[in-house]
Amino acid sequence: MFIAAALLSLAACCTKPGSETENTTPVENVPAAVSVPGFAKGADVSWVSEMEASGKTFKKSDGTPADIFEVLKDCGLNSVRLRVWVSPTGGWSGKDDCVKLASRAAKAGLAVMIDFHYSDFFADPSRQTFPKDWEASKSDATAVAGLLKAHTSEVLEALKAEGVTPAWIQIGNETRNGFLWPLAQLWDNKGNISGGWARFAQLYGAGYAAAKAVCPQAVVMPHLNNAWEDNAWWFKELKAQGAKFDAIALSHYPQTESGKTAEQVNSSALSRIQSLAAAFGVPVYVAEVGVKPATESASAAVLKSFIDGVLKIPACKGVFYWEPEVYGGWKPAVYGSLGWGSYDMGAFTSDGRPSSIMNAFK
Repeated sequence: MFIAAALLSLAACCTKPGSETENTTPVENVPAAVSVPGFAKGADVSWVSEMEASGKTFKKSDGTPADIFEVLKDCGLNSVRLRVWVSPTGGWSGKDDCVKLASRAAKAGLAVMIDFHYSDFFADPSRQTFPKDWEASKSDATAVAGLLKAHTSEVLEALKAEGVTPAWIQIGNETRNGFLWPLAQLWDNKGNISGGWARFAQLYGAGYAAAKAVCPQAVVMPHLNNAWEDNAWWFKELKAQGAKFDAIALSHYPQTESGKTAEQVNSSALSRIQSLAAAFGVPVYVAEVGVKPATESASAAVLKSFIDGVLKIPACKGVFYWEPEVYGGWKPAVYGSLGWGSYDMGAFTSDGRPSSIMNAFK
């Protein structure tokens, strides 16, 4: 049964546990109700605050200066995705930053997905680092479950206080090997970790329960990388552990798989999306996608082919481009200290307007 039904009002989706749907936010500050789209055409734009602070501005395709959320709407997008870190350096992607961006997005009429990383920095298959504020409890699954639940509730309540209700909520980011390492890690170089799946399911379940308590109508889901792989085994195991999920979120970067063409990766991903939805009876969201602007024309064709493909799969309910707004070699300040280069899949031109890659969403 597909949960992502249309036309949920923002005020109706979220309720505080044990309370009525009372909202004390001044009326003038509350975004108008945003309809949840039947198919989400979205973008993760979590870097926007730091980009704007560094002087970056944005334009519509015709060169008209505009707020980034109006630019996205002009590209045909109806949704945004925003990540949340626990205690990040500089505050970027922390609770307050997330809430401010979500409020702007909702006021522009865009539906919102919230992506909980449960870390102070990027959580992905290469790292799932404990938040520094939770370190003292990192060997106690019950204590960490409490911290995770409190963090999830706090962020969602802060969004509610600004009149914003997420349509979708991710519990963890690309958690193929679990999260909050090593407590809820699933395997290491010696093989499966004893109790890893049970602890992961316990902590994921705490996040799921917290999200549903505050936002009962939101679609709450886990997230894996590599949409093109056979991921059914992972969701079977998660379900066997008693975990619940309303949908499945996947990442898809078709031009990054060595030995495979983008067309082959697209084709495999489309097949896997269809089979996952059929196997588990839930919708699938492509929560991240990205292509390389260095080959703009070819990359635009790759993305359009993929989106055209998912639109033919009734169970696929949305696609979100990851950080398309990056341009001009910009990178977050922390990348310099890490010796990292700029993100190479931004989909805006050097003067801050959408490139032809974004036409795939129109």
